[in-house]
Amino acid sequence: MRHTASPRRKPLILVVEDHDSARTALTKLLTSTGYDVVEAPNGSDALAQLATGPRPDLILLDLMMPVMDGWEFRRQQKADPEIAPVPVIVLSALDQSRAAVVDATAFLKKPLDFDRLLKLVRYHCR
Repeated sequence: MRHTASPRRKPLILVVEDHDSARTALTKLLTSTGYDVVEAPNGSDALAQLATGPRPDLILLDLMMPVMDGWEFRRQQKADPEIAPVPVIVLSALDQSRAAVVDATAFLKKPLDFDRLLKLVRYHCR
């Protein structure tokens, strides 16, 4: 059974990134600009978070991760009608053509342009 989202003042973002330092940097950037953040180090943990926690307003998704990569995470997310509508921004060192099959809302190449990232986050969390 999924938890229903309680009223919250700040948009919630799920950061799915296997590199601790990158995940921490994204979390600090987002929390310092007014967002609530939950983290997952791989797609499997992200799906567990989505099943038990409040539904985020946006998912930031790395593609190349251990346990469950971003492609498999996205396949499973899209198959679940409760979480399929959550927009996904892919963050990857791969070129955009390799990420196209993920069918994400947006794509940002690593190293990240944080101004562009925040602009996309603001747009999808309004």
